[in-house]
Amino acid sequence: MDMNAPHNPWAGEVALVVDGQAYTCKLTLGALAELEAALGADTLVELVKRFESGGFSTRDVLALIVAGLRGGGWQGSARDMVGAQIEGGVVRAAEVAAQLLARAFATP
Repeated sequence: MDMNAPHNPWAGEVALVVDGQAYTCKLTLGALAELEAALGADTLVELVKRFESGGFSTRDVLALIVAGLRGGGWQGSARDMVGAQIEGGVVRAAEVAAQLLARAFATP
């Protein structure tokens, strides 16, 4: 199975392999609320603008990955991701983060 392909893009899902295990990431309403809390004063609109302009940070990518994993049912936290190996590295993590944002706010 191609892990770079989404599981169900119409449902906002994106595939990600962490430490050799495949996960489905999705920004559910609860995951978005956790994301807002993790970003503090930042708004989701500001986050989207940073990704559109290419001005996002590694903190943004990590927050989105964690929120997406949690939306997909993962029970971990950002602390669990510190030593994790993402298949495809930082570039793949940034791609997944951007895809999660795009799919969360896309209209069918």
